[in-house]
Amino acid sequence: MDKRAKVVVVGMGGVGSACAFSLLLHNVPREMVLIDVNKDKAKGEAMDLNHAVSLLHPTEIYDGEYEDCKDADIIVITAGIKQKPGQTRLDLLNTNSKLMKGIIQGIMPYLAPHAILLIVSNPVDILTYLALKMSKLPANRVIGSGTLLDSSRIKFVLGEYLSINPGSIQSYVIGEHGDSEVAAWSLSRIGGVPVQQLIQQKDPSNYKKRLEQFHQQVRDAAGEIIKAKGATAYGIAVSVTRIVEAILRDENSVLPISSLIEDHLGVKDVCLSLPSVVGQQGVKKILPVKLADEELNQFKKSADLIKEMISKIEF
Repeated sequence: MDKRAKVVVVGMGGVGSACAFSLLLHNVPREMVLIDVNKDKAKGEAMDLNHAVSLLHPTEIYDGEYEDCKDADIIVITAGIKQKPGQTRLDLLNTNSKLMKGIIQGIMPYLAPHAILLIVSNPVDILTYLALKMSKLPANRVIGSGTLLDSSRIKFVLGEYLSINPGSIQSYVIGEHGDSEVAAWSLSRIGGVPVQQLIQQKDPSNYKKRLEQFHQQVRDAAGEIIKAKGATAYGIAVSVTRIVEAILRDENSVLPISSLIEDHLGVKDVCLSLPSVVGQQGVKKILPVKLADEELNQFKKSADLIKEMISKIEF
């Protein structure tokens, strides 16, 4: 696959436009199509991005329709109503599931045999499952942005506390991208040293409380941003770019993204995030991680919550 390929972004709200901008800045697509129900919005975003091309990388950018998904390597779906202050991502389910159904029906007649669907709309785990079932594509080709952003957030929080570059931290949030997400401390390392050990050394009497505080900061981050500025955009845009890069460059990178869990950790038939090998075929495999007992119980509870919400959707 061409390392700079054709990418379609569906939904030109705050997240979709930020994703398109990030993809351009990182020199990812050679061709990028912007689709939105508001055609003027898509046209305006394409014009605005095109005016930056001469200062960046040769890239063909234009607004389009579903038929422009033909020959696309990756279709990034961000469309949906945005989360409001006080709402959870699950509160968005009814409206955004209807939108997702319409989008999948619209793009499927034009989908290339190798194309991958990357779902970003919230609640992302449920909508990834919905897109998978409606499209009838192989499970590896329908993925969600999942907890990659949450994992980046927890690295930032840890980096600030320990005065370490977040990029040097290996730490994962798993499960739902939402309130039932699990901070997998048992998988967290810095230079091979368990994060829990480093925090315990720094604050021996309160380290467990510290861990919960860090997790809460990550859980509440989106709500805090939404309260302060109305929406999240930059973090998720860079997360999406990272996933797209890993796919197009066939990196075999390990990323915590949402995909179909078929038989892992006692969980099956639900889309959730676990550390996964990501490359040209999408999700190549989910790593057989071993969690602490409490983390495993939380992960199963997260799966049960998502399954309950999925049961309320009409396919």
